[in-house]
Amino acid sequence: MTRRAAEIRLDALLRTACDVIAERGIANTRTADVAEAAGVSQALVFYHFATKDRLLAQAFAYAVEQDLARLDAVLRSSAPPLAKLRRMLRLYAPTGRSTSWSIWIDGWAESLRTPELEKLSRRLDLRWRQDLAAVISDGVADGTFDCPDPAGAAWRISAVMDGLAVQLSVHERVITRRQIAEWVRLVAARELGLEPAQLD
Repeated sequence: MTRRAAEIRLDALLRTACDVIAERGIANTRTADVAEAAGVSQALVFYHFATKDRLLAQAFAYAVEQDLARLDAVLRSSAPPLAKLRRMLRLYAPTGRSTSWSIWIDGWAESLRTPELEKLSRRLDLRWRQDLAAVISDGVADGTFDCPDPAGAAWRISAVMDGLAVQLSVHERVITRRQIAEWVRLVAARELGLEPAQLD
């Protein structure tokens, strides 16, 4: 197998693992499930991932990296801080039966028992908050936002979004996506000295 073929095979395995995890959950996913769904042998799965924990951690990272790639596109844009913030809030919000959110929620829960997954989820989670804090700081610097504590504001906004996303993802029909969007705009506006309508 050429290096390129191996990379393609690895990418396909990670995509398949994410689909299986979204359907079965991290705790109930076996390497045999991933191998069967991918149409490959378990030996090939273990060739790429020495252990089940490594497979699950790398699949979680793969899923989250897709979200972070979209975040990077927002951060690299030349848009002003307010436009970047609007995009980030929309990007972070759950939509429909969000596979990304179900994997995040499952990853957080499994991190209580799996040190490798805990380290990874912490690093990726902190990355989102740091990027949000950077956009807030840029907005403070150019006078768009009034916020004495950008890092704290990023944590508080994220905590509200996380909690609401978990409720929407786990308890369908308890709250609506529209309510979540309104509440997130309200919280972010209060943190940043804005009117909620500015975040529409």
